[in-house]
Amino acid sequence: MDIWITSTILLLTLYFLVSEKISLDLTAVGIMVLLVVSRILSPEEAIAGFANPAVITVGAMFVVSKGMMRTGGIEFLSRKVIQVAGGNYKLALLIILLTVAVASAFINNTPVVILFIPVIMTFCCEYGLSPSKFLIPVSYVSILAGTCTLIGTSTNIIISDLSVSYGYDGLSMFELSIIGVPLALAGILFLFFAAPEILPSLTNPVCRLQNSEHRQYLAELKIPKNSDLIGRNPGDIFKKRYPAMNVIELINKSHIYRPNRDEMKIVAGDILLVKGSLNNLVDILHREKVELPSSEKGLLLGAQKDAPIVVELIISPHSTLRGQRLLTTDLAKDPDVNIIAVKRSNLHISEQQIHDVWLQTGDILLIWCHDSKLESIRSETDYIVVEDVYEEIVHKRKAWWSIINFIGMVGTATLGIADIMTCALTAAFLMIITGCLQMRDAYKALQGDVLLLIAGTIALGAAMQKSGTSQLYAESFLSLFSDFPPIVVLGAMILLTSISSQLLSNNATAILLLPIALSTAAAINVDPKPFIVGICFGASACFATPMGYQTNLMVYGPGGYRFMDYLKLGIPLNLFVVIASTLLIPLVWPF
Repeated sequence: MDIWITSTILLLTLYFLVSEKISLDLTAVGIMVLLVVSRILSPEEAIAGFANPAVITVGAMFVVSKGMMRTGGIEFLSRKVIQVAGGNYKLALLIILLTVAVASAFINNTPVVILFIPVIMTFCCEYGLSPSKFLIPVSYVSILAGTCTLIGTSTNIIISDLSVSYGYDGLSMFELSIIGVPLALAGILFLFFAAPEILPSLTNPVCRLQNSEHRQYLAELKIPKNSDLIGRNPGDIFKKRYPAMNVIELINKSHIYRPNRDEMKIVAGDILLVKGSLNNLVDILHREKVELPSSEKGLLLGAQKDAPIVVELIISPHSTLRGQRLLTTDLAKDPDVNIIAVKRSNLHISEQQIHDVWLQTGDILLIWCHDSKLESIRSETDYIVVEDVYEEIVHKRKAWWSIINFIGMVGTATLGIADIMTCALTAAFLMIITGCLQMRDAYKALQGDVLLLIAGTIALGAAMQKSGTSQLYAESFLSLFSDFPPIVVLGAMILLTSISSQLLSNNATAILLLPIALSTAAAINVDPKPFIVGICFGASACFATPMGYQTNLMVYGPGGYRFMDYLKLGIPLNLFVVIASTLLIPLVWPF
């Protein structure tokens, strides 16, 4: 009876995961509820997945990946390699594929692909190329490279930890590299030659004249007595580090000087009227010895309690601030609010100082304040609060901290100094404590639906094991291949895993099929390690459909693809991974 109940819950799980009638996290909670109500598992057994090292490790890796992206190290690298390629399509494709592969081998591949989509779109606009030739290959190579290391994809971490919980050895950091690297390199070669021939050449739908004024703010920077900028020419102080930053005016007491016309040296107390991007303004407030005229407090985006946040306030059509001078508003007088800059769309601000601006509907004020103050600002009807602008800030000054932290995590895990969960948790902690990431970013980085799904499917896997369902399925599966050698059974298991991953998430596929694979290995009296590794590669062989992996869906719209585009390029790649891993795995991990 327990087998029937467990099988029914399994079928319901598959239905809801494929149809997406309800969300992933709700499906996961439903699994645990049904298993407890049906008495297949005790309440303690049903929620044991939350304490599983796989859930903790995957969550920590989300935070570490976010820290790496937040500090701009990966973005800097991606833009540099594309600059090297120039307008050479073939060279650009090769460099992009190799860069994505290296990054995805160590960082969650989803943010890597998210990062490269706008880079590729801009690059294609600049050189008149078709992004449809690039985006599917980028998604595919990120999936392929994820199989090269233990931390390349959360699926590998989950399989390794579940193997330990079932009483077998886990996977070491670079154990999968023996096969993963050759497969990834072969996949890159295949994509390099096949993608230009198979994928359509479509016009880039987002190409348009770039608006250089977009996201440019007017700001005032006060020169304090201890500033290194004193004595320098205001026209060239930012040219080297911030070439896009424009110093419009220098205000010395009641006199106004224009750097491109007047010869003037900066003295203490001067105010610079500058125009620049959000990242440049925030970086200058951190790096250079300058202040906001209205604030004596420095801008420190760190890990402290009640951490500061940068937001935009848009003056609403019904705001009582319309027609007021910024200097006279309650906002400017509030000691807990620091106004960084002002932006007015399509209009020139003629006032000589930011605080002399007469506010209009649609004006944007760039401010920083603490989280606690932001709560009260949200309740105001005078402005529309835009918090997404904070996501655009790249903490470039922390890039080396994040890189050293990441290398330390990989190194300690590789040398066996600590297990991967401890290393990942430590790295996540250090990302926050060193200011590479704020706590609010860390919480956002934790993909709750993914973590809940892992916990829920772990519970389902435990129920299949406890009720004997996985044993029954293994025997049924084995009966189809009873007269075949172990390598054929392994190939069939990898193929089954690959097919399942086209419909389900690769995490869910791995969790559901791993106990069946282990039971199959036990039934034919062979070492289970080839089957454990086979599940890793099979779960990541999800190229044939846009639903096969989330990065496939991400590039679907920007590339203007059709379903058939994935089939044409994905099916050969799927078959290659299944066949190659079937043949190579027994050579490295004998039966």
